[in-house]
Amino acid sequence: MSAFVINGGRRLSGSLAVQGSKNSALPILAATLLVHGECVIHNCPALSDTDCTIRILKELGCKVMRSGNTVTVQNSGSNVFEIPENLMREMRSSVVFLGAILGKCGKAIISAPGGCEIGLRPIDLHLYAMKRLGVTVDDNYGKLVCEAKEGLRGSKITFSFPSVGATENAVLAAVRAKGNTTIVNCAREPEIIDLCDFLNKCGARINGAGESIITIEGVASLKGCEHNVICDRIAAATYLTAIAVTGGDVEICNTVPGHLSSVLPLLEEAGCEVRVRCKNIRIKAPRRLNRIDKIITQPYPGFPTDAQAVFTALATVAQGTTVIVENIFESRLKHVPELVRMGARIRTEGRVAVVEGVERLYGADVFSPDLRGGAALVVAGLCANGETVVKNTRFIDRGYEDFEDNLCVLNADIYRKVKKDGRKENPEK
Repeated sequence: MSAFVINGGRRLSGSLAVQGSKNSALPILAATLLVHGECVIHNCPALSDTDCTIRILKELGCKVMRSGNTVTVQNSGSNVFEIPENLMREMRSSVVFLGAILGKCGKAIISAPGGCEIGLRPIDLHLYAMKRLGVTVDDNYGKLVCEAKEGLRGSKITFSFPSVGATENAVLAAVRAKGNTTIVNCAREPEIIDLCDFLNKCGARINGAGESIITIEGVASLKGCEHNVICDRIAAATYLTAIAVTGGDVEICNTVPGHLSSVLPLLEEAGCEVRVRCKNIRIKAPRRLNRIDKIITQPYPGFPTDAQAVFTALATVAQGTTVIVENIFESRLKHVPELVRMGARIRTEGRVAVVEGVERLYGADVFSPDLRGGAALVVAGLCANGETVVKNTRFIDRGYEDFEDNLCVLNADIYRKVKKDGRKENPEK
């Protein structure tokens, strides 16, 4: 098991360009299954999750090549409709292939997805959407056999919750369905817009992406295109918190500031000077942060659950008390005990954490519980006194490209501790 070793207390400075969005790249790569011809996807981050997605595409008969941050997918027309269980278990986002496989083959066999254990993320809404489009679903000893025996047909889908993954699956299945589909109470995240933009370039007829109602006119076929993945707003938020806790002064480039409209005001509330210029965000932090009164996670455009952990780390060294309410996942406070090991003062009850800021944290050996929780421990280690060792980096590698290298560019003292044989741990194992 590899680990990040951090010597804290160094003020971050300089500039950094943000990677492409993981949460956008994965559904777009899945969407290439629906396309006849070649798709060229630029700004695709090199992550263990994108590597897993590429392996799934290959298992499903596609030819895939990566050159730097450009991934080229050639759909061979193969009708493979089952994803191996070992690949499904590697990441939670693997379920997004359901709609794409059904759209291509009319049948899909999947097992329960794996990934971070951040609480229940049932796929009931995904299956509900598929059933509305004419799909029958049978549970065959842990495998879900989904089939549209008479073909996918357009329908009205009304979600009880604006689930990102379920919205993506509904869109992917509906673009090739016969007739019109209306999706009500759908997710409004920028990643949904990016997916729909890609599909529309390929010839889909989708309207309303980014709003609560999406309408889709099904088409018989889609053609290949080139597409640039949007930047990763969660990675940007992570670097912004790292700069804030170290009293840094950094310009974050290649962002869409509008995607961070719920994040930037909280940094200003904490006492940071934030300046936005086109696609760049300049943040200058004070020596000691102010408390943020309350942080409540909500569906977009509210504060993102994926940024909750790093802002919890920020609150641990702010002057005063911050209340954090996690409304999306019931088990997304697993990083709290590890922060307490570093000297943080945090009380939790259910989905609420009360953080009483301390003047300083202290280096310790801590264990990454999941992707965003691991990033939060790295953020905490950057401002802690002494050496922090964050173990189990395989989770962090799922969502952050060249994480330690990027932090070193900003003057952090961090390196990856490798195995005894001198090799880095393979994040896919």
